[in-house]
Amino acid sequence: MSDAKEETKPVATATEEAKPTAATTQNPPTANVFSMFGGASKKKEVKEDDEEKKDEKKDGEAAAEGDDAPESPDVHFEPLVHLEKVDVKTNEENEEVLFKVRAKLFRFHPDSKEWKERGVGDVKFLQHKETKKVRILMRRDKTLKICANHFISPEYQLKPNVGSDRSWVYNVTADVSEGEPEAQTLAIRFGNKENADKFKETFEKAQESNKK
Repeated sequence: MSDAKEETKPVATATEEAKPTAATTQNPPTANVFSMFGGASKKKEVKEDDEEKKDEKKDGEAAAEGDDAPESPDVHFEPLVHLEKVDVKTNEENEEVLFKVRAKLFRFHPDSKEWKERGVGDVKFLQHKETKKVRILMRRDKTLKICANHFISPEYQLKPNVGSDRSWVYNVTADVSEGEPEAQTLAIRFGNKENADKFKETFEKAQESNKK
C-alpha cells in the first residue's frame, strides 16, 4: 500500500455550468443577433406597412376634400342707385387760354394795413372766342377755389413790388372772385424773373385787346 494520497480535482456541477456569466448578463443580445434569424426584418416590414397605410389614408382624405370643395360662386350685385353722368361747367368752355403760369397771390387789407395771402395756383389769361375780351382767372391748388377773377382794364397799371424783380402790384376796380364786384389791391409773385416779365408782357397785350 502506498502512502501517497491521490489528488482530487473539483468537478463542476451542472448548476455551475448553466450559471450565466457576468458578460452575458450585462450585454443582452442585440438586434444584430435577431437579424440573423429574421427577427428584425419582420418588425421593419410591419413598420413599412403601417407607414404605407397612413400615406394612403392621407391621400384619400385629400382627394375627398378636393371633391367636396365648393366652386367659387359667380356673384353679381346690381347697384341700388343709378347715377347719371353730369357735365361740370367751369364757365371757361367758350374761352381760349392765352398764357398760364404758376404764381402766389396776395391781397392788401386797408383796415389792418397788411398783405394776406389769397392762394397759390395757376393764373390764366382767358380770351373769349366771340367778344375777344381777356380776363385773369386764378384758382387755388387742390380746392380749385377762385381767388382772382377780373377783366384786364386798359387803366390798370402794373407796378414793381419794392425789393423784388419777380412780383407786381396793381389795383382792380371790379374783382368778382367772391361773387360780388369788389375793388382790391393785389400783388402777384412768380418763381423767377422770366415768368414775371412774361406775365407783364401778356398783361399789356390784353389791355390793348380789351380797348377794341
